[in-house]
Amino acid sequence: MRKNRKAIDLRPITFTKDYMANPLSSCLIEHGDTKVICSVSLEEMVPRWLRGKGKGWITSEYSMLPTATHTRTDRESVKGKLSGRTQEIQRLIGRSIRNACKLDLLGERVLKIDCDVISADGGTRTASINGAWVATRIALNKLKNKGVLKEDPMPFGVSAISCGIINNKVFLDLDYNEDSNADADANFVFNNQGKIIEIQCTGEKEAITSSQFSEMFKISKDSCLNIFKLQLSAVKEQV
Repeated sequence: MRKNRKAIDLRPITFTKDYMANPLSSCLIEHGDTKVICSVSLEEMVPRWLRGKGKGWITSEYSMLPTATHTRTDRESVKGKLSGRTQEIQRLIGRSIRNACKLDLLGERVLKIDCDVISADGGTRTASINGAWVATRIALNKLKNKGVLKEDPMPFGVSAISCGIINNKVFLDLDYNEDSNADADANFVFNNQGKIIEIQCTGEKEAITSSQFSEMFKISKDSCLNIFKLQLSAVKEQV
């Protein structure tokens, strides 16, 4: 199926920092032909249920441009409600970034992460997580440099990747066509110590054997550690 890369190869990944002028921080992640703008905004207040507890919160919103996919889709704002998929993905992004943070060191503040897909070719949720970490890292560096934060609230990295099984063979980093034809697929989220943050795994057409899952787990973990090196490189002058 693949002509230009091996089954365990990642697509090219690049990060462009400060992609937008107005947010506290932003980056464009290009993961193959999937492109996501990730930005972070700061609010000097927390939800009512967190007030007076001395800790902050990190939340996320996710959306896709109507023409990000091959066939135009209406904006969810026009439909009047978020799809279940959108809600699932933005919660996943928020959980993943919060897992890397010590929210008490953030103070009673909220970081709002926006992930907007401008081109979708598979792996939009994992690309969003990777870009969200870079944008959040830059935002926290700025707040610490300004003296707003005394300590770094995010001691860990977060990286994510997709993996699947096609014709009984494991493939890393599925594009749209591969994902559409996969017998099973998964999304892996790890921190930079190789510890699991979240795994989403489904045998859509065929059940997954333990040996197949072990192989998916290993190559996904190894690739996430490599992705983290790219993320660090993207923010190195600000660390």
